[in-house]
Parts: sequence; C-alpha cells; structure tokens
Amino acid sequence: MSWKRVTLGLVAVGAMVASVSGCVPLVLGGAAVGGTVVAIDRRSTGIQVEDESIELRVASAIREKAGNDGHINVTSYNRQVLLTGEVPNEAYKQKAEEAAKASQNVKAVVNELGVMFNSSLSQRSTDTLITGKVKASIVDAKDLSSNSIKVVTERNVVYLMGRVTERESKRAAEIARGVSNVQKVVRVFEVISEDELKSLSVNRSTGNAAPVVSDGSAAPVSTQPATVVPAAAQTPAAASGATPVSTGVTTSPVTSTPVQPLNDGFTTKP
Repeated sequence: MSWKRVTLGLVAVGAMVASVSGCVPLVLGGAAVGGTVVAIDRRSTGIQVEDESIELRVASAIREKAGNDGHINVTSYNRQVLLTGEVPNEAYKQKAEEAAKASQNVKAVVNELGVMFNSSLSQRSTDTLITGKVKASIVDAKDLSSNSIKVVTERNVVYLMGRVTERESKRAAEIARGVSNVQKVVRVFEVISEDELKSLSVNRSTGNAAPVVSDGSAAPVSTQPATVVPAAAQTPAAASGATPVSTGVTTSPVTSTPVQPLNDGFTTKP
C-alpha cells in the first residue's frame, strides 16, 4: 500500500471521527471530505475566503438568535447558504433561517433543516461515509471536475453544491444516486453555460458571481417555496413520522436570483 493511500485513509478516518464527536452542534461547511481546492475552484479566491467567513458569521448568528439546542450544518458556496441538520421546533428553524438571511454578504438561503431529534452518532458516521463515497465516485468520473462540486450528506440525503453546467448537474446527480445507502439527492447548484465554463477555465481571477441559469428540468424560479418532488416510494425517514424537510429558497436583501434546488427523489434498491 502506497504512502498516498495511507495518508488518504487517515484523513478519511479523521473526518469521520470529527463528524461523530457530537461536541459542536453547529458544523461549518458540511463533511470535511466535501471541501474544495483553492487553486482549481471555479470561485475566485476572494469568494472562497468569503464563503468561509459567511459560514462562521451565520453559525454565530444562529447561536445568538436561536440558541444552541439543535444540530445545524452551515455550508456556503458562492455566497449561497445551505442549512442542514435537525432542530427541535419550527420556531427554531425559522429563527435560524432569519439569522442566515440577515448575515453580511449572504446571497440566498436554502433551509433544509428537519424538525426532529438530533441525528445519532451512528447516523452522522454513515453520512460521512456516504459523502466520501459520492466524492470518490465524482473523482472517478472523467467528465466532471470534482473540485467544483461540494457534497453534504444529512440523514442519507445528499446535497450537491457548486457552479456547474446543466450537463454536469445531471451527471453529478446520476452518480450520487448510484451510491449505496443514498435515499435522496438534492441539487443546489448554480448552473452556468458552457461558454461561461470555458471562460472560467481561461481566467479564474474574477470575483463576480456568474448569472444563475435555471436547470431546464427544474420548475420556474419564483419567490415561493419550491415544490418537493416526492420519491417513488416512501423513504425510511418519512415512515418514521419525521416532519418533511422544506426545500424553499429565500432570497436575502441582496438583489439576485435564488438558485432553485432540485429534489431528485428516488427509491433505493434493497
């Protein structure tokens, strides 16, 4: 076994241990293996740094406004904030969203918090492993840039973020659906054109966010909550009586078009 493989193995184990420690209920950036490499990211270096700052600010704002009772993951990509995890009640969920919206430089908020008990350490371990498998599968795909896609997993639901073309969006979702134990895939991508992708490949120095282009398979973007596309069969989470997770997108005061999350519901194989 090469030293490279040993090192990667140790990093994966470390990420899993960190995710299941349960010491910090507010998590930044999702699972550790879902990170990106600055040098080849499709965001400018300035935006990448700003996303890290946004995660810190939002986490702090949620603690101040809503408290520290829930288990919330805060992930920012190109100034769009994704909230995942579990909260004790609807009021807490709303306060968390309001805190995120009011944070400096936040462009949009996707609130995927579930009103239920905090996930178990075993569940968080499973989520970390799923994230690693999805990320590895994307790396193996020769037609995708793995460093342009961030992967977050919560209760066997995979969330995909990044700046990708429509083709890449569908391809990444297809790959994620093929990973074992994945119950649902939700795309929270900023879809760019093939011409924009070529431009980014030539010059990554710009800090301006690219125009948001709606995925052709999505419903028209509006200020109303997005309609959840149900899976072909009821998932274990639904069977347990858990409150359905909302996929509504709420824009911040910043003038911009919100990204439309796509719920790729499906039934897993036995």
